[in-house]
Amino acid sequence: MTSMSCEIDPELVNLPPKERHHKPNDPETAEPAMTKYRSHRIIFTLIALFTFLAAGCATVNLDSHVADTPEKALELARSERDPATAQRYLLRIASDFQDRDNHPAARQILRSDQLSNAQGNLADQRRLLAMAGAVELQDSRWARELTAQMSPDQFLSFPGDMIGRAAELQARTFALTGDQLSAALSLMLLSQTDSQSDPRQIHTQIWHYLKSISNQRLAEASASAIGYEEQGWLELATTLRARDAGLDEQGRLIRNWQNNWPGHPAAQILPIDLSLLAELATSRPERIVLALPLQGSLASAGKAIRDGFLAAYYSDESVDRDQTDIRILDTSAKPFAELYADLADQAIDLIVGPLEKDALAGLSIMNTLAVPVLGLNYLPADNRIPDGLYQYGLSAEDEARQIADQLASQGLNQILALIPRGEWGDRVEHALLQRMEQNSGTVLDIERFFPEDNFRSVTADLLGVTTSRQRAIQVERTIGMNVEFEPRRRQDAEAIVLIAEPTVARQFNPLFAFYFSGDLPVYSSSIVYEGTPDPGRDRDLNRVTFTDIPWVLAPDNPLRTQAEQNLTGTRGQLGRLFAMGADAWQLSKRLPLLRQVEGATIEGQTGVLSMTPDGIIHRQQLWAQFQSGRPALRPELTEQDTTEEDAPRQQQPALNL
Repeated sequence: MTSMSCEIDPELVNLPPKERHHKPNDPETAEPAMTKYRSHRIIFTLIALFTFLAAGCATVNLDSHVADTPEKALELARSERDPATAQRYLLRIASDFQDRDNHPAARQILRSDQLSNAQGNLADQRRLLAMAGAVELQDSRWARELTAQMSPDQFLSFPGDMIGRAAELQARTFALTGDQLSAALSLMLLSQTDSQSDPRQIHTQIWHYLKSISNQRLAEASASAIGYEEQGWLELATTLRARDAGLDEQGRLIRNWQNNWPGHPAAQILPIDLSLLAELATSRPERIVLALPLQGSLASAGKAIRDGFLAAYYSDESVDRDQTDIRILDTSAKPFAELYADLADQAIDLIVGPLEKDALAGLSIMNTLAVPVLGLNYLPADNRIPDGLYQYGLSAEDEARQIADQLASQGLNQILALIPRGEWGDRVEHALLQRMEQNSGTVLDIERFFPEDNFRSVTADLLGVTTSRQRAIQVERTIGMNVEFEPRRRQDAEAIVLIAEPTVARQFNPLFAFYFSGDLPVYSSSIVYEGTPDPGRDRDLNRVTFTDIPWVLAPDNPLRTQAEQNLTGTRGQLGRLFAMGADAWQLSKRLPLLRQVEGATIEGQTGVLSMTPDGIIHRQQLWAQFQSGRPALRPELTEQDTTEEDAPRQQQPALNL
């Protein structure tokens, strides 16, 4: 394969004259002969020039040429007379760019008009490279163009040794467009046709796509399913979609499905998630120690958590009470490190506690915990996490991050913040600033305050009113006379984050309107609400939007109703700790599952619970707004709608446990 690059030799058009066959001094024949000679010379020159250009005077070997830029590659390909030769060259260069992780350059070549009419193997090669590029770049628009006329069985057109790679890329491209069903169907076909692929990995990926499909789409697909494999997969997904199925129930449903579909590939080799679910559902801890402070300054908190834990335990119908043993240990009488050393020598499956941050930090000196611990607090950020330690609590940092995410979802990117002084406020500020930065938002100003501060001055400083007044005073001093002046707040703020207890927040919120900021939305954490409706006092919090746990905000809660009838301390802050204890029981049964199953969640009393790979529990709470002094749920904030454009970038829906 060659391409020509030519320069014209000036001597080519100055050919030496031939000897003339006429008398040089014959005036009658000299001029006609010269004219005839020149005519022949011009014709000869043109023929020679055409032949020269056609043959080429310098060549580039397209088999070995490496282009530095996509523009050079496209320009060189345009000079090649054979379209197939040019297309093979462009595909090789695009592949080279991808190998060098220069995917934007490869995309420019692969989307060029010169490859739009590729046929046969060249078209297949282009499609394979294009899918790889779209996936690497997460280019959903390009992915939609590639899949517009693509069916789940399209990959079968590739040679046998390429089918596995083609099917994988095709599935990921479908998923990038939000079409997880077609992605799953592609891999279902692969599992039937390719004996070289790892069936467990394929089944795991199929399940990853199926659990992300909406209920409506899943129902439609099940109604029109064709083929044994497809029908079996969709029935499995539909069976496990029931939201009220607990851990043990889901394990039973999986085993029943296996019995009903004994010949199905997935029944013989379950996806990793479901295999873990089926195994771990029957391997919950039986000997549990609940280690809490029951005396001293933290006694009320420890007792509320204890009561919530036991209430959830006795309400759990799946518990085998003959096998489960719960011991309650008071951590206020002895250092927790000593208590843990004693428990490590006993037949204990799990320790729930401690509540004290210092006691929890003492465990970080160990590499591995002999007995797993579900700590009811969080280690400082710089402490190492030993193997076997899980961390769960009512984290103020979690709420700060959720506020930042909510602001971003509402398009509020420039904010002002009021946060209490102290170590607790330092942690909230750090979490808020970090997540705002991740979301490309800006915190214009933060005012830290003590409860005894002059809130009028703090608010005026935050909103820029103090600065406005100072400018007016300076103008008066400069011109030597009084001027009419109306102070103005800063105009770049889009929202206010108010982190304050109810008695403080009730003073700040009216001041926002007083200082010309009544139009700015106000967001807060659960600290702003006492947990019990108080319309007379909370009217001063009207329009404040805040996040709180389902135990406080959810309208229907059987465990809360039962607890309120039989126990005290189920409202307000103690009620939140009661709910935390209830979720500690739910977590105790699912800790390995949450860590090992990607995307697994629990719908708990304190929010939707998920776990990071290092064992830290995070919570997603509900949203409400004070209206007429009462909190009104804002479900549209809790479950954000996503457009088709945004959908592929959203986190995949989780497996609810």
